[in-house]
Amino acid sequence: MASLILQIFFLAVTLATSQGSPLSHYPLQMHLLRSKWGSGGHHVPGMSCLSWRLAVETNNKIGWSTVPEECEDYVGHYMLGSQYREDSAVITDEAFAHAKTFKLAGDGKDIWVFDVDETTLSNLPYYAKHGFGAEPYNSTAFNQWVFTGEALALPESLKLYRKLLSIGIKVVFLTGRSEDQRAVTSNNLKNAGYHIWEKLILKSSSYSGKTAVFYKSSERAKLEKKGYRIIGNIGDQWSDLLGTSVGNRTFKLPDPMYYIS
Repeated sequence: MASLILQIFFLAVTLATSQGSPLSHYPLQMHLLRSKWGSGGHHVPGMSCLSWRLAVETNNKIGWSTVPEECEDYVGHYMLGSQYREDSAVITDEAFAHAKTFKLAGDGKDIWVFDVDETTLSNLPYYAKHGFGAEPYNSTAFNQWVFTGEALALPESLKLYRKLLSIGIKVVFLTGRSEDQRAVTSNNLKNAGYHIWEKLILKSSSYSGKTAVFYKSSERAKLEKKGYRIIGNIGDQWSDLLGTSVGNRTFKLPDPMYYIS
């Protein structure tokens, strides 16, 4: 049931976006991000979850494995409410404003690097069933979800993707998903609205035991050696954006559900 509701929500938001409706006026809203302060300004237990999320998004809280149990409800309301959409929209709008400042060379080598999970595709139907990150990560269960190919487009990222293509910037998807997930990932991206790209890079077995920072830095360096110019780089994890060959500018989308080093 939760999966069906989420699908309806993302479809409605995507349709609204494609029809030019303001992102701040969504046709369906499942949860509001409610304040955890009493009406008289008195502190209510759980308010520290907002501070915890801030520490996560600013990369001051690192190496954590699960969302604190007492913050599961807060993170769920954030991810399903309007604030997550609005935060994402501010970031993707800024990303496109940055992209427009460039005079492209016209040789097809100007690219934008997108992460996949929680950047171009949303796995909220999965995480809604698994405590929004409060449950320990289960790779078997998550991979089973990936192979369904039912991840939804993140509406703000899809809008950015289309705008970048419209001004001549090509897109490269760089994901931590493994090579055996190439076919399902490609089909999922197309079904979600991402129909064309320059490259789809998945993690080969040669990177086994390496950090995401090392893997993604290495693959971006390979792109640059081939003559590509990385105009921008967007992801939900700091490991998408740190390291080397990060591009002209990086953009961090919100994700308080999990941490990847």
